[in-house]
Amino acid sequence: MKKNLVRKIRFIRFVTLRWKMGIVSMLVCTAVITAVIVAVGFHHLYFDRTNLPDIGPFARFEFPAIGCVYDANNQSLIEMAREYRRNIKYDDMPPIVLAAILAAEDKNFFSHNGVDYSTIPRVLSKVRIGALVSHLTRSAGKEEMNSGGIFPQGGSTITQQIVRGHFLQKLTAQENSKPLLHGALLLRGLSSVIGPRSVNKLFRKLEEMRLSLWVEEEMRKRFGSKRRAKEEILARYASFVYTGNGQYGIARAAEYYLGRPIDTFTVEDADKAALLAGIAKSPRIYAPSGKETTKILRRRNQILALMAVNGFLSRDRLRAAERHPIQVVVRHKDKMLPAPAIVENVLQELKANGAGIGIEDLLQGRIHVYSTVDARMQRIMNEALERGLESYEKRHPRSKGLIQGSVIVLRNRDAGILAETGGRRFYKGRSASYSDFNRVTQSLRQPGSAMKPFVYLAAFRRGKFTLDSMVPDEPIEIPDGGPESTKWISNYDGQFKGVIPLREALAESRNAVAIWVTEQIGIDSVLQVSKSMGVKTPLKAYASTALGASEVTLLELANAYRTMASGIVAQPHVIRRILLDSGQVATEYESGEAPVDLDDGVLALIQEGLRGVVRIPGGTAHALDVSGFPIAVMGKTGTTNEFRDALFIGSTYGLEGITIAVRIGFDDNRSLGAKETGGRVALPVFREIMLRAYRDKLLGPVPNFPSEMEQNIKAYLNGDRRSGQWNDL
Repeated sequence: MKKNLVRKIRFIRFVTLRWKMGIVSMLVCTAVITAVIVAVGFHHLYFDRTNLPDIGPFARFEFPAIGCVYDANNQSLIEMAREYRRNIKYDDMPPIVLAAILAAEDKNFFSHNGVDYSTIPRVLSKVRIGALVSHLTRSAGKEEMNSGGIFPQGGSTITQQIVRGHFLQKLTAQENSKPLLHGALLLRGLSSVIGPRSVNKLFRKLEEMRLSLWVEEEMRKRFGSKRRAKEEILARYASFVYTGNGQYGIARAAEYYLGRPIDTFTVEDADKAALLAGIAKSPRIYAPSGKETTKILRRRNQILALMAVNGFLSRDRLRAAERHPIQVVVRHKDKMLPAPAIVENVLQELKANGAGIGIEDLLQGRIHVYSTVDARMQRIMNEALERGLESYEKRHPRSKGLIQGSVIVLRNRDAGILAETGGRRFYKGRSASYSDFNRVTQSLRQPGSAMKPFVYLAAFRRGKFTLDSMVPDEPIEIPDGGPESTKWISNYDGQFKGVIPLREALAESRNAVAIWVTEQIGIDSVLQVSKSMGVKTPLKAYASTALGASEVTLLELANAYRTMASGIVAQPHVIRRILLDSGQVATEYESGEAPVDLDDGVLALIQEGLRGVVRIPGGTAHALDVSGFPIAVMGKTGTTNEFRDALFIGSTYGLEGITIAVRIGFDDNRSLGAKETGGRVALPVFREIMLRAYRDKLLGPVPNFPSEMEQNIKAYLNGDRRSGQWNDL
């Protein structure tokens, strides 16, 4: 009995000893493992400088920003960006804004070296012990992805936040995935204890801290002092941080939400500064929308209180700021782009740019584009086209919202585009976009009678015709598809006038005469002169091309008329200058104009002929020769077969003038309706643009046509017509 008791006591002592030794061993192992983890972590944080990202773009402050397209008066036409960000320098941030950011995010920012160790106890106190025990015991049988996680959010310094957003975007995006992101032996072992998701977060946090320490070291080296490095980092944070609704940076948020430039903020705007600083914590919750404001107001007031605790606000200013309501500007998401076709042209020219600058540079905010367009002219043109289309719709109510139009305005001396619209502002229920179909540059349509001036110009160039040459306005036939098939040509009025002066035939747009002249000089002559004037689209070598049967773009047609008005060959363009974001000129428009390959006398003949289209009573544009339109212009109407398109292209005289081309029609090429000619549909749009542009003094004085031209037309109108005779051909 006694022996059994002794044995029992010895066994208990042995078990107790083994248990104590096990506990000690476990504690020793835990201590060793912890020491190893701490040692590895310490080395990784402070000494491991392998696999570092490129700090160059960060140090050079090369954050994606907003590229802008400006008009001729340096007014913004459109902002374009991948990320709508306004980069701001430290010296440009008002003290009240700096105070709000520091209070909201990192009050010890200027004293720590990238990691604020004073926050570690607070962060550790928030470790989710229950989740840790659950992982250790594998209790509840729940997948880790469905658990709340072990490690808390928060505790990051401003440096850590920007490191996470700028250098660790991919790692941060993947940290919640189930697979382990790093294959180190120590991390794999730790993953078996607390799970891969928690290890991924822990690894990301360690990388965040490591890179933060490294970034501050590098910035100190580059900028010479800790203070300057801190200022630069803070400026980058204020510029980089996401502020909701596709906007980035505090400066951009101030413009977007409050309608105020950030540099206008004073101490009186403490409430606004706190509002902006509070967004970064959770833009989805704290970005002001003008609707639910309870959480936003609470967050703003918390930051105001912290600003007061930190000594940035007096008690009185705190109370005053807390009483201010949250007011945001009204934002119109569907705000109409004033010049979508212009933007489309800018993008096309950037694509073709030979200076190594492209669209991506604009979208990254690395460049700003200064265009030739005048926003005031653009507005006049948009309004005139809308009124012209509305006038047509009153005559044809069933076409409301379906009829389309396009207009281009060119500067005569260099073909700079002053205004352009590739379609009406609202079409099929939505506003126009720069990615929409541009009917000025992309639509190939017949020019109709607007092609006839090329016929007469070719005839003048041959030297056998003048404006006073007598030509037959008589029935005439042309080949029509087959060797034995012909087509008789008629005039719009269904009549023939017999032998008439060529200037009258041009003014009245007599089809039969245009075909007869084409037969005398050959269609190749017409094609050659069209090309020399700026028509690049290949034209068909058919007689019907003289009446506009071949298709061209409105831009080509406008440029050709501009060449006739100015005597200068030039390529239409919309970019006049490109500046880098540093303000340095990257490229500037180089004048490539050259005199047209025509004798001055030949050019003067077509100019006088097109002036006669306006001044001669039977001319198709004689509606412009009235006292209510005191602008001397030349031009030509165009109406295509079965009234499918109506056009008018006209110019004021010479290098200081402008050229306007208008085309109206349906996208499906249906008829506009009987008698809906260029003179009735398109000319009123031209008239309004020209009248308002000169009346509002957007241009210089109206150029006068040479007195000799005006006198020749006057002599014709007074009956002092030269006898003229048929030329020997």
